[in-house]
Amino acid sequence: MSGKVIVITSGKGGVGKTTASANIGTALAQTGASVVLVDMDIGLRNLDILMGLENRVVYNLVDVIEERCKLRQAFVKDKRMPNLCLLPAAQTRDKSAVNAEQMKALTTELKSLFDFVLIDCPAGIESGFQNAIAGAEEAIIITTPEMSAVRDADRVIGLLEARKEEIKEHRLVINRLRPSMVKTNDMMSVDDVLEILSVKLLGVIPEDEEIIVSTNRGEPVAGTENQRAGLAYRNIARRLKGEDVPIMDLQSLDENWMNKIVKFFTPAARA
Repeated sequence: MSGKVIVITSGKGGVGKTTASANIGTALAQTGASVVLVDMDIGLRNLDILMGLENRVVYNLVDVIEERCKLRQAFVKDKRMPNLCLLPAAQTRDKSAVNAEQMKALTTELKSLFDFVLIDCPAGIESGFQNAIAGAEEAIIITTPEMSAVRDADRVIGLLEARKEEIKEHRLVINRLRPSMVKTNDMMSVDDVLEILSVKLLGVIPEDEEIIVSTNRGEPVAGTENQRAGLAYRNIARRLKGEDVPIMDLQSLDENWMNKIVKFFTPAARA
């Protein structure tokens, strides 16, 4: 097997990168692909909580690198899908615990075992970022439609383009888009963001309160029947597998949802 190594990065913290990693991994596993999520946010791990696996972590990534356990011993299998694994970060070490050469060797071994190796990169562009992208062939950049996040994403894209010999493709996911705010010009549109960043679009995730609920439950929304953010993540997984899936029309989605509410509260409209 020769899997694909994809780093998921953002530049700015707090844009939903780790949530996106959990959901994209879950959505890919739902298609039948074997997936490992690697948490490279050493010292600040959260991916295990989002996956509902925090009580099952025994070994971690640094234990593997420092040969205190074998690679397979550190995998934490998802309870719902046996083809989805987590390789957790160490909680008590810093980002220098794994260097770029060690990361390259690790990803080479992982892609011989899995169809997709997804690296959850720490925020920022310092050494943790440089180590996390070592060994990756593709990158997914997560941003929200806010100027500060877009500016940081632009900086990350510049760094990825400087390594185009290694990272062949990078695509953008716009997270937490609110169509109602775009309509009133209170939020940047998808086109506004793409015009600034000039990068291929992989997906758009609408703002969705169910993300918060699912995160607290340790159950990624992509693994539920959610038809907003969950469906958007499932579509991203299909695009990563090469399918031609159109971007969701979020404006129509919101209007349909509002129409249902109006009908529910207006007896005449239900007749």
